[in-house]
Amino acid sequence: MSNNKKFETLAVRTQTETSQFSEHSVPLYLTSGFVFDDAEEMRASFAEEKQRDLYSRYSNPNVNEFVDKVCLMEGAEAGFAFASGMAAVFSTFGTLLDAGDHVVSCSSVFGATHGLFTKYFPKWNIEYSYFNVNEVDKIESLIKPNTKFIYAETPTNPGVDVLDLDLLSAICKKHGLLLVIDNCFATPYLQNPIKHGADLVIHSATKLMDGQGRVLGGVTVGNKELIREIYLFSRLTGPAMSAFNAWVLSKSLETLAVRTDKHCENALKLATFLEGHPKVTWVKYPFLKSHPQYEVAKKQMKLGGNIIAFEVEGGIKGGQAFFDSIKMCSLSANLGDTRTIVTHPASTTHAKVEPEVKAAAGITDGLVRVSVGLEHVDDVIADIEQALENI
Repeated sequence: MSNNKKFETLAVRTQTETSQFSEHSVPLYLTSGFVFDDAEEMRASFAEEKQRDLYSRYSNPNVNEFVDKVCLMEGAEAGFAFASGMAAVFSTFGTLLDAGDHVVSCSSVFGATHGLFTKYFPKWNIEYSYFNVNEVDKIESLIKPNTKFIYAETPTNPGVDVLDLDLLSAICKKHGLLLVIDNCFATPYLQNPIKHGADLVIHSATKLMDGQGRVLGGVTVGNKELIREIYLFSRLTGPAMSAFNAWVLSKSLETLAVRTDKHCENALKLATFLEGHPKVTWVKYPFLKSHPQYEVAKKQMKLGGNIIAFEVEGGIKGGQAFFDSIKMCSLSANLGDTRTIVTHPASTTHAKVEPEVKAAAGITDGLVRVSVGLEHVDDVIADIEQALENI
C-alpha cells in the first residue's frame, strides 16, 4: 500500500497478499518451513536471487505483515521482528558491536538493558559510558575513537524523562556515529525518531503495540543496510518472532491510534490530579508543563504517552503502604495494557541496578510508575487517591 495514506489507514489496510481462499482477515501461517517447485527454485531462493519465504526463523507471512506496518508507521526502509523487546535490543547491539567498541548511552535505561551493559559487555571487551538525562551537554566529552553509536530511550523507563532527538542526531552526525533509539513508550503513533535523524528504532511490541498484555514481541526498523546485517545475525542466532504473536500484534496495530489517544487522555488527567496531591513529592509526565523537558516533548511527540512517574512521601515505607492499598489497579511489572498497572521500579524492574546508577537515573525508593489503562479515568483516580490516603 502506498505510504501516502494516513497512519490509521496504513495500520488497518496493510495486509499480506490474499490467498486463493479470498479471506478478508489475514490467516495464521503456522508453519516452520515452505516448499519449492523444483531444485532450481530452491537454489535461487537460498541464494537470495528470488525473494520469498524459506523458513519461519528467517521470515513468515504474518511476521512480514507486522514488520511492514511498523516500517510504514516509522518511516523506515526495513525491519526485523523478534520474540521479545530485549531480543530486539540484544540482537541490534550484537550486530553493531565488535570487541573493542564503545557505546554512549543515557543512564536511564530499562533494567535488563543495563544488565547487558554491565554484566555481558565487559566479558566481550565492549565498553560503555553513561550520561545523565539532565547533562546532555556532557555527551560529547564521553565520545571516544572507538565509540560506535549513541543509545537512548525517550521517554525513559521508568523516570519518563525526554531526550531531544534533534540534539542527539546532531551530535552523531558531527562525530560519525549511529543513533539508536528505543521508542517503546511513545510508539510510532506519537513519535518518529527516524524523522529526527535516528538510524535504528527499537520497540518492545509487548507493550502498547499489543496493548492487552497477551503476547511478547520486539522489532527493530531503520536503515536497510543496517537491518540487513541485523537480519543475518538473527538468522543465525534464532530470536525470531513467532507467526502467532505476529498475527496478534498486526491486528493490534489496527487499533493503536484510537487506543493510544484514550491512554494519553486518561494519563494527562491522572497526572494533573497527582500534581496537586499533598502526599506526592513530584510528578513527571511529558505533557505536563512542569516536566523539565516539556518543550522538547511538545516538539517531537504528538501526545504525552500513557506512562506517569511520581514519588510518594515516606520512601520505602510510603511506597509499600501505597502499593498494599491499591484495590483496582494491577500490581505488575508490565506496561501498555488496557488495565492500569502500578509498579515499584526500585524493588522490581531495577532491583538489581546499583544504587548509584539508580540515583543517577532518578529512581528513588518512593518512585511509582503508572501505566495508565483504558478504564474510566475517574475510577483510576479514585483507586490511586484512596491508596495515597493510607500513606
